[in-house]
Amino acid sequence: MARDTTDQTPLNSVSELSAYLASGARPIEQFRLGTEHEKFAFFRTDHGPVPYFGEASISGLLNGMQEKLGWEPIMDGEHIIGLAEPAGMGAISIEPGGQFELSGAPLETIHETCRESNRHLEVLREVAEPMGIRFLGIGGSPKWSLAETPRMPKSRYEIMTRYMPKVGKQGLDMMYRTCTIQVNLDFSSEADMARKMRVSMKLQPLATALFASSPFTEGRPNGLLSWRGDIWRDTDNRRSGLLPFVFKTDFGFTDYVEWALDVPMYFVVRDGKYHDCTHVTFRQFMEGALKGEIEAWEPTMGDWTNHISTLFPDVRLKRFLEMRGADGGPWRRICALPAFWVGLLYDDGALDAAERLTAGWTYEDVLALRDAVPAQGLKAEIAGQSLLDVTRDVLAISSAGLKARNRLNDDGQDESVFLASLEEIIAKRTTLAEDLLTLYHGRWQQSVEPVFDEYQY
Repeated sequence: MARDTTDQTPLNSVSELSAYLASGARPIEQFRLGTEHEKFAFFRTDHGPVPYFGEASISGLLNGMQEKLGWEPIMDGEHIIGLAEPAGMGAISIEPGGQFELSGAPLETIHETCRESNRHLEVLREVAEPMGIRFLGIGGSPKWSLAETPRMPKSRYEIMTRYMPKVGKQGLDMMYRTCTIQVNLDFSSEADMARKMRVSMKLQPLATALFASSPFTEGRPNGLLSWRGDIWRDTDNRRSGLLPFVFKTDFGFTDYVEWALDVPMYFVVRDGKYHDCTHVTFRQFMEGALKGEIEAWEPTMGDWTNHISTLFPDVRLKRFLEMRGADGGPWRRICALPAFWVGLLYDDGALDAAERLTAGWTYEDVLALRDAVPAQGLKAEIAGQSLLDVTRDVLAISSAGLKARNRLNDDGQDESVFLASLEEIIAKRTTLAEDLLTLYHGRWQQSVEPVFDEYQY
């Protein structure tokens, strides 16, 4: 999230929270997709992490991008922490360990979102190269310890850093040492939201396996294909993971709201100051729990939108749906991830097929898959089926959905061309993580240093 909102509209009832989510529904012809991708900034000379302060720094990158793009700076006190496109068409933000993120504009086609990402990387290289900075596109920090990883001066991250060790063993690794590619997608109604959320929640572990690219930690193999996927198994289980109620046939906005109400808050923002609220749930907040602790203790719509941005289920519901299961990856993956999900969810025939394919999968089946995938990748099984075979079928459905959309580029190609890097995985039967491990044990001579040169943007 690029900017915490300060919408002061008072909240008076729980029904307003459901209505807020429902207000995201839009006609199918207005559906858009927004792609987000994160990458690790490193110094070209020694592959060291880039600090926030200094001439060659994360703040220097943000200031340089601001000068190039003319976007509005996002400030946290006196520190620049991001940039917002003036018309609301995208933003740049920084994650806790300095991971540099583009939150893309809501666009009509994968062709557009791919051009957007390429343009972002082109401008970023222009700014970064004089500083000796480059960027790595994989899912987990391959070299730096947590202590070596810089910390960004962002108020919400200070609160999260204090809180995470209280609720899980790997929350700080999630914050400081992982990267992802995500896509945000629309729904047309409550029923459409529920259908898409159910299918995508079931398929999220499959996406984790398909995009696995985090097999190294602190300079050596970690025994996993998706370290990032494993980290999410023990980060903060009250606000993360699979949501059992999504598997119900009558799931709707109210179910999500009732769950979110009982998740502890991180903060409220008043007059630009962040107040630590990790000791209360949003429901307790609405019942007056902060009265006497902060001056403006009454909850607002801004508090609600900020709260739901701090929930981390595998599929997150706002006024759109966020697909959150994939590791970060090389530039081809930035286009492949949105193509994968748009193909499945934005064509009725494809969504029907994906629903039929996953109809028999229970919550317990998917949870078992989610637990197995970080180590086993596509060798895992779901309901007695090989995940590799299931993934082959799912990619075929996605490809058919993209072909049916028939959104063509100037060369007459539809969006299914962006699935090529994923189809290669199925053809080779090995994920990027497995390719990286083969390189590590072979040509790289048991060193992770070459990954910075060979998988940089």
